[in-house]
Amino acid sequence: MVKLEKTAIKITESAPLTLFCLYSKGDAIMFIPKLIVFEEKALNYPKGKALQKFFEEKSIPIHYQKTTRVTLKGDAPTKYQQGKNTLVIGVRKMSEFQTCKPSAHYQLPLVSGCMGMCEYCYLNTQMGKRPYIKIYANSEEIFAKADEYIEARLPEITIFEGAATSDPLALEPYTHVIEDAILHFAKTKQGRFRFVSKYTDVDSLLTLEHNSHTEIRLSLNIESIIKAYEHRTSSLNKRLAALKQLAESGYPTGIIIAPVFWNKENKPEYKALIEQIGNLLGNYPITFEIISHRYTTAAKNNILEIFPDTLLPMDENDRTFKFGQFGYGKYVYPKETLAEYKEFFSQELSKYFDEKQILYII
Repeated sequence: MVKLEKTAIKITESAPLTLFCLYSKGDAIMFIPKLIVFEEKALNYPKGKALQKFFEEKSIPIHYQKTTRVTLKGDAPTKYQQGKNTLVIGVRKMSEFQTCKPSAHYQLPLVSGCMGMCEYCYLNTQMGKRPYIKIYANSEEIFAKADEYIEARLPEITIFEGAATSDPLALEPYTHVIEDAILHFAKTKQGRFRFVSKYTDVDSLLTLEHNSHTEIRLSLNIESIIKAYEHRTSSLNKRLAALKQLAESGYPTGIIIAPVFWNKENKPEYKALIEQIGNLLGNYPITFEIISHRYTTAAKNNILEIFPDTLLPMDENDRTFKFGQFGYGKYVYPKETLAEYKEFFSQELSKYFDEKQILYII
């Protein structure tokens, strides 16, 4: 039995949410919610029953209901706090999977939501009113649906993204959904799985038979950005250490540096970050995805409600408006700024890695 040690994590003085109780296991952060909401149908599945047993033993309040609808009360910061400490366990209807360009062909909807409280998070656009974390108990049915997509695209490889609307790794010690996915896709010939995380609970994944069919990426940023905006996430050094463990275990691995806040003050830090990555991981075939900061009007409005004292740079006068692939507009850096940023990352990464390892810089 793993002993769980209670840890208090302070957000920042500027944030309206100040103190949260998590549980740490070694260097990893494991999410323990304050409230569980069970869709009753989830208990028809082995994973649902296993999760019920786990949380009953932790003496965490469990609310049973017919649906997964969650009502959050209070002002925006209070609702956000409630949601970020609530885990919903439900059953996913077998509707079509959403596409997931450029990361993958399709999303793999095992988990939605994230325990992290990153001020800039793009989920503020899609899930601003539903900040709670949800896991689906019928994962075997989800894998069966994925197999149908694989079969339809044969002989081509079909890639599934497991973190399009979530970060499932902090839930892994009791959900085991990543382990299930790794073992499932290891058995497929043309199916591939990938996900990205800001967490480091990878111990249970290191000895799995993954058959190199799962790519695990870690999302990194410079230390000043992590401390200022990435609340309730693992530190940079711990993320790098976890990534090295995964690479040594033979997983295809990758790094996402995002969002890049590009200015002359941050430029030396990003150079130092790349040097740190190169010195630690330069001998591994790691891929890179570099993504500049962008935001939608909806996300900005939600961010300002939740973090009214945020220092996120969101001045439209410094940005260019651009329509995205899903039809809504977003504010991005001007062309000249993006050109400078792309040249910088291309040159710095090429000092340690082959240019073929850089998937994109956007």
